[in-house]
Amino acid sequence: MRALPLLLTAILLTACSGDSSHTSSSSDAAPANTGNETAASEATAAQTDTASGDTGINNRGSEAAGGDNWWDELPRADWANYKQVKTYNPWFEVYEIQKGIFAIYEPGQFEEVISWLIVGNRQALLFDTGLGMGDIRAVVKQLTKQPLLVLNSHSHYDHIGGNYQFDIIMARNHPFTKERAKGTAPEELALFASKDWIWKQHPPSFDANNYQTKPYGFTHWIEEGQFVDLGGVSLEIIYSPGHAPDGIVLIDHQRRLMFMGDTFYPGPLYAHLEGSDVQAYAASAAKLAAMVDTVDYLLPSHNVPLADSSFLIKLDEALQAILLETAPYETNEEGREYTFEGFGVLTPDPPVASTDMDLL
Repeated sequence: MRALPLLLTAILLTACSGDSSHTSSSSDAAPANTGNETAASEATAAQTDTASGDTGINNRGSEAAGGDNWWDELPRADWANYKQVKTYNPWFEVYEIQKGIFAIYEPGQFEEVISWLIVGNRQALLFDTGLGMGDIRAVVKQLTKQPLLVLNSHSHYDHIGGNYQFDIIMARNHPFTKERAKGTAPEELALFASKDWIWKQHPPSFDANNYQTKPYGFTHWIEEGQFVDLGGVSLEIIYSPGHAPDGIVLIDHQRRLMFMGDTFYPGPLYAHLEGSDVQAYAASAAKLAAMVDTVDYLLPSHNVPLADSSFLIKLDEALQAILLETAPYETNEEGREYTFEGFGVLTPDPPVASTDMDLL
């Protein structure tokens, strides 16, 4: 039996108890806190330091062609197919992919992360909050006046950075989710704000020497198979662990779209990180591949806004080949690197089998 839809005005999920104060804990009692950055401060975002320098880092999508810097290949040609929506904050690039679906893109940092704003008739959902290097809340307020829900595709730093700015955050009730919500210290994230990772002018309110994930809390727990009803837009929640233990995707059945998080994007897929699990990833890919006839397009959270749904089948086949040890690979200092048509997969060496199938 499927769970009931979530309505902002009549919450039907299990709410977390507690007061409305900000907390440094990710316990059940902690609702999120609205950020302090103002529109006035972010409006001066163009007046800032420029991060530059040589780098040996390869882009998620591919190596930069004809240059020494990963950003030399930007802008990606795919973005030219969509209407860009101007906002006052140049750190973000915003594109309307379909009516009421906005890609909030951060190409100035190596991750090239995309947060998705999905607007319904009664409320809107922000699927991820990006790096936390700019005021994503102010950008969202420019795009919609609807009451806002936040839901993360998973809890890695580049998808939860702006969570602290929002009041209503839904999440999977998972230990990894709760632990990451406690915040991440600057010494753990310093590399991701270094000159080799940022090339674009960033907002003056962002301190690259003190980059951290600020603590946030939760207001509702979500379950697999549940629908989030935005008013005329209904999104089904599907668990997709593998890249991260708390990974999810969203399906808009009416428009035949699947919002992928990091479960798939055109580029190297990371299954070698702490908390990653190749066997769980393969199980998630098989589950999503079985839904390929219900969707036309995938909306990834890195690099490009749209990919054909046929990649669900290719991802399933790729991960099965990895588990069966039939896929060729190269080894590097981080493990194995597998290359497939249109994407790759990075795993430990050898790939680590799951011991907790309850992750699914």
